[in-house]
Amino acid sequence: MLISHETPISYLEQSKSYNDFDYALVHLFESHPDYYNFFVRSLSQGREVLLDNSIFELKEAFDPDRFAKHITKLKPTYYVIPDVLEDADKTTVSAIDFMCRYEDLPGIAIGVVQGKTYQEIVECYQFMSDIVDYIAISFDYSYYQTTAHSLSHNDHLAKLERQCYGRVKLVNDLIRDGVWNHRKMHHMLGNSLAKEMKHYKDIPSIRSVDTSNPVVAGLLGHRYIKGEGLNFKPSVLLADLIDSQVNEDQATDITYNTREYKLIANGL
Repeated sequence: MLISHETPISYLEQSKSYNDFDYALVHLFESHPDYYNFFVRSLSQGREVLLDNSIFELKEAFDPDRFAKHITKLKPTYYVIPDVLEDADKTTVSAIDFMCRYEDLPGIAIGVVQGKTYQEIVECYQFMSDIVDYIAISFDYSYYQTTAHSLSHNDHLAKLERQCYGRVKLVNDLIRDGVWNHRKMHHMLGNSLAKEMKHYKDIPSIRSVDTSNPVVAGLLGHRYIKGEGLNFKPSVLLADLIDSQVNEDQATDITYNTREYKLIANGL
């Protein structure tokens, strides 16, 4: 599985040592030219760049017209079609509208599955499977809170565990029901707990994952438990730490955490 961890601008060059591809948040391009220029250089060096529409950070997808202009200018390897959180119908309409209006954009389009119920998720998945070659599934659908179980009595950890095992269950249910398209590439958007990723090592169509978790943890002085990761999730977004300077201790923790994450994701 290819892995990318969002990283502060000051440490982006070093992130190439632990990132298999580079993950860009479009809403930072206009306010942080150094951030944008890093991805220009990455592409010129032959690295893959995935451009996200920043919906997790903004709570709604970045303006489609401005997004299309950034795609045209940057020419990323992949870009995430604007979607609508947990709304399958609006996500479908958004995808149709965006792909019709901007049919000649460079790069491979990624369609995000959205929905609040299993049936909505299935229908959105089937739609995306028909129109794109790369399908993304988020880590934080509210659907997971009703389908997965947790043994923890800690509310924070219980929610994270339901997200963790909820996505595992969803993937397995989609495979069981013959919905999953093994011929398509899949991307796991975000991560609640690192231990989730070990469940996908035998599903080769799950190609990639992005998560800032091991980097944010390192910036805050937290080290992964070997073979497990963290049993909590820092609430701060990496985008809010994008201007951070990384000291020696933080760099050591980031190196350790990203290495452990890769081992977990590869089932080692």
